[in-house]
Amino acid sequence: MIPLKDLNRSRTVPVVTTFLVVACSVVFFYELMAGKFVIYLFHAFGVIPYEITHGIDIPPPDPFTPYGSLITHQYLHGGFFHILGNMLFLWIFGDNVEDYFGKLPFFVFYTFCGVVAALIQVFAYPDSVAPLIGASGAISGVLGAYFILYPDAKIVTLVFLGFFIDLVVLPAYVWIIFWFVMQLLSLFSSASAGGAGVAWFAHIGGFLTGLAIARWMMKRKGRLTRTL
Repeated sequence: MIPLKDLNRSRTVPVVTTFLVVACSVVFFYELMAGKFVIYLFHAFGVIPYEITHGIDIPPPDPFTPYGSLITHQYLHGGFFHILGNMLFLWIFGDNVEDYFGKLPFFVFYTFCGVVAALIQVFAYPDSVAPLIGASGAISGVLGAYFILYPDAKIVTLVFLGFFIDLVVLPAYVWIIFWFVMQLLSLFSSASAGGAGVAWFAHIGGFLTGLAIARWMMKRKGRLTRTL
């Protein structure tokens, strides 16, 4: 299932969400310009679990130390499908969460979810030297928050049923539960194959982090759901 849009009007202009989409897109354009040298960007600015767990910086050097990569990796992406999928999810779900949290708190929330997600992946594979890149952990946190704050919002979804394609409107909680179950199934499948590939631990960790923070925020502010 591919989400196309949500029927959940934001009260404010999504300044931070727009900034994040533009920033990731600009960085991705720079990656394309880097050509074959992009691998050096991934190793310099991506999260290398071995560097984090051992406190060393494997060349090429990271200008922000290995721990700075916990933030910089969130702006790198490994290909067109990677960035298109992440930016689509961020654009659909980010504006309402930003609306609820506020501009600066949302940016801090988003970044924090990305950091925690990366650390969970690091401690799942502490000796890995493969760079972890992408905004998926942070965006998973946004999905977790959306699940808590706007469970009944309607998501316009493209559904593939064999050779048939259809548009359906699903409640957000149904769509996000489906997404989360797919992450769990993918994690188990990946573990049986040796754990290579997508950072499923980061997806799940980011989601649970966003969910927990949103529950805490909702206890302080209450749910504010506006849907069309």
